[in-house]
Amino acid sequence: MRTRSRSMAVGALVATAALVLTACGGGGGAADGAGGGLAGADQQEQGVNDINPLPRDQVNDGGDLRWPLDAIPDNFNRNQVDGTLLENKEVMVPLMPGAFVAQADGTVAVNENYFTSIELTSESPQVVTYTINPAATWSDGTPFTWADLQAQWQAQNGTDPAFSVATTTGYEDITSVERGVDDRQAVVTFGTTFAEWRSLFETIYPVSTNTDPAVFNEGWLQDIPVTAGPFRLGAIDTVGQTITLERDPAWWGEPAKLDRIIFRVVERAALADALANGEIDFYEIGSSVDLFQRAQGIPGVEVRQASAPTYNHITFNGAPGALLEDPALRRAIAKGIDRQVIANALVGQIVPEVTPLNNFLYTQGSANYQDNAGVVAFDAAAASAELDALGWTRPAEGQPRERDGQVLSLRYVTTANNPISEQISQLVQVQLGQIGVQVEFVPAASADLFDQFVTPGNFDMVGFAWSGTPFPVTSTRNIYSTTGDQNYGKTGNPEIDALYLQAFAELDDAARDALGNEIDALIWENMPQLPLYQGTGAYAVRSTVANFGAIGNADPLYADMGFTG
Repeated sequence: MRTRSRSMAVGALVATAALVLTACGGGGGAADGAGGGLAGADQQEQGVNDINPLPRDQVNDGGDLRWPLDAIPDNFNRNQVDGTLLENKEVMVPLMPGAFVAQADGTVAVNENYFTSIELTSESPQVVTYTINPAATWSDGTPFTWADLQAQWQAQNGTDPAFSVATTTGYEDITSVERGVDDRQAVVTFGTTFAEWRSLFETIYPVSTNTDPAVFNEGWLQDIPVTAGPFRLGAIDTVGQTITLERDPAWWGEPAKLDRIIFRVVERAALADALANGEIDFYEIGSSVDLFQRAQGIPGVEVRQASAPTYNHITFNGAPGALLEDPALRRAIAKGIDRQVIANALVGQIVPEVTPLNNFLYTQGSANYQDNAGVVAFDAAAASAELDALGWTRPAEGQPRERDGQVLSLRYVTTANNPISEQISQLVQVQLGQIGVQVEFVPAASADLFDQFVTPGNFDMVGFAWSGTPFPVTSTRNIYSTTGDQNYGKTGNPEIDALYLQAFAELDDAARDALGNEIDALIWENMPQLPLYQGTGAYAVRSTVANFGAIGNADPLYADMGFTG
């Protein structure tokens, strides 16, 4: 199942703590006996991940970490609308500057490799001062300066539609980015208060990318022309479906322990064999009981787990003229889907106490998580009655519902050759069939899912995963507001938009979190998507890999990861 990052700019799951679910640790090694499940999220210790943490001096120098991907990213510019896949984040974070680094406890810290300080220096007007590490330099020899932040703001603030941005959130509230005491300081002034300002400048690209729409949109499609990280680009092999990163000798920070990171596209059905054969060094278990059980039988491999800020869901197409345009129809259909059955079937053997995810903004384990999903609680009889009331009736017992001669038949786009997507979609098909809703599967190649189906709205229902950030309000607005670039189902309403604006201007964390749950309650009424279950956060990892594995809410420690033997 493909995973989209909630645009950061906007944030990544977490938010001073909020959206990004507080990381939970599950203890290294295999679970309780062969086939045994891992502890439920509510039983795990918060603020911990499971990465075999070791001091750098205990990690070998050298070696290649072989990293599986679902697909080669569509666009290596993470700020472009086609660059938001999670695979792209995994590839680009060790190559590019970023303002903050996500921690295991769901907070963020200043990324000191690039900034010596980032401070809110005024609340009225809101001013944030970024002081850049004087050693930071782009791979072409150009210094990293305030002008890079200024150009990124100008590209992403929405004033020039030629830039196809993933989001304008936060950037549109900035009135100026100016030179500070010198070229290594940027003073960012906001015209409108933006509470989750730490979500901005998550991945920073050079001036040369952000001043030319053609370069912004297309200059990073098949190449990574400039970098500034512990690794640099070695090669992109579209035939062999690999991306190779190599240690950058010009890096000014702690040198990477690894010689190379080799990303390779591997079908999920082949992951266990690839790990057993030494072709990769880990894989994400996710929802796959088979991958979980296979991992326990591979010598030299252990299961690492930490509660993850990702979740599987179904997006409904509610665009004007679409079959599911009416929110009442979407709610009735959602009420006919038993999410507990789906969660049990997909991850119950991995996390035995799993429950459906019942909040769009806050994940399970977050202090702000509350169940607001009562409006679509599973009730097949009620779902049938609501469909009757909407005029979708069955001409005869066992036949699909119709209205005005139109059959209630939904095109459900699924990822081809993905057993998780197939199992979810088949369960949904059976459940909806019981209330008279016909489901037709449309299999899509993983590489085509977004370009040909999700982004153009070529679906009635589609399943993929969201990866959250520490900034719940910021990172979800782009999905659930009426004009959000990641609102693939084209739903939303003015009440939701207004509450997001109010939350964006609320600097008090507690008050903003309360507004977040008000927003969530309205989203359940609007029913743009149906969250299913939260990710298990379980990974099968070669036991000799250090400082990597089940990272939970944290960002990977690319410079520190390596091998112990």
